[in-house]
Amino acid sequence: MSNDPVHAEAASAIDIEDDGPSVGLVQALTWIGEGKRLISIVTVGAAIASVLLGLLLPKTYTARASMLAPGSQQQGGGSIAALAALGSLGSLAGAAAKTPDDLYVALLKSDSVQRRLDERFELKQRYEMQNYEALRKEMPAHIRVSSDKKSGLITVEVDDKEPKFAAELANAHAAEVTKVLGRLAVSEAQLRRVFFEKQLNETKERLIKAEQDLRLVQEKSGVIVLDKQAEALITGAAQVRALIAEREVQLKVLRTAATDRNPDVIRMNSELGALRSELARMESTQGGSAGSAVDIPVGKLPEAAIDYVRARRELKLQETLLETMLRQFEAAKLDEAKEGQALQVVDVALPPDHKSKPSVALIALGSTLLAFFGSVAFVFVRRFNAWSREINPGDALARAAMARAWRWR
Repeated sequence: MSNDPVHAEAASAIDIEDDGPSVGLVQALTWIGEGKRLISIVTVGAAIASVLLGLLLPKTYTARASMLAPGSQQQGGGSIAALAALGSLGSLAGAAAKTPDDLYVALLKSDSVQRRLDERFELKQRYEMQNYEALRKEMPAHIRVSSDKKSGLITVEVDDKEPKFAAELANAHAAEVTKVLGRLAVSEAQLRRVFFEKQLNETKERLIKAEQDLRLVQEKSGVIVLDKQAEALITGAAQVRALIAEREVQLKVLRTAATDRNPDVIRMNSELGALRSELARMESTQGGSAGSAVDIPVGKLPEAAIDYVRARRELKLQETLLETMLRQFEAAKLDEAKEGQALQVVDVALPPDHKSKPSVALIALGSTLLAFFGSVAFVFVRRFNAWSREINPGDALARAAMARAWRWR
């Protein structure tokens, strides 16, 4: 190897041309030290400005309400099974519900609840949204619903600039989802209550119609009452028909949760068969054909009384059915009351006494670090550009040509 200084300088020049200028750690720290005044000024200025900005930003308060899902209350399996069957309702909030907790979270985020909250608190005006679709996309930024899988607690958090409003909106979720649950009838007792309520309303309508038909027949035929024997026959047939109708309704309720091989279903079918046979026997022994509307022998009644018999029997049937449906409906309501509330409020949201955001400390820390590293990078890049132009003038000319090429004018 040659120790000639001329050859060493030439080799160094070749290295610079081949690999470009390189900067060591000491040189980089030296450049940063030379620009420490600029770095300090920018960093301290950013810290002061961020603190002032954090103090001037509008304060946001967060109110929290927690509720207990039925799955954590160890209630009967019927209610939980019904909840699992409604798992497809999770699509209301854009996600499939896998557990009762997920279902209630989905219901709290559903359009049914959010629209009611919008109507009650005028959220579109408060959040300055033009329509409900825009509000629906904006609400997750102000309202958060989450569940704790271990404890079963569902938490509703509401952010707002007014503490009282945030607490009221958080507490309103429990009331609105309870209304939705009452309409959906998610538990077994609720399903029976809704079913018998529908049957009761239909029976009331038929009873009113039967009363009107009887009045028209009385006005037309002039028959007001029949003898006691005929009245007893009408009452007996009406009671049998009412028992048949009652068993048919009970069988429908059983088949919603049981198969045809269930002992209760088999027993109910047997009772229905016996009652229908008894009704057919009563009608056949009275001189009428099976399934006819006449329970008294036609030949032994005046022609004008036949319509009255039919109308009176229909009225008696509807009265008996109404009493039966009313008893079933009251029993279903009691069963529903025993289950308790589907969603129980654990913690009522109170107006928060301290803001949740913005955090002045986080804003100041983030801005200070960003200003520090940004100013360090600026000092390093500026000093590196100046140094590279000194070492390699050709590179400076290339940079100037590139700058001219990217000018708009």
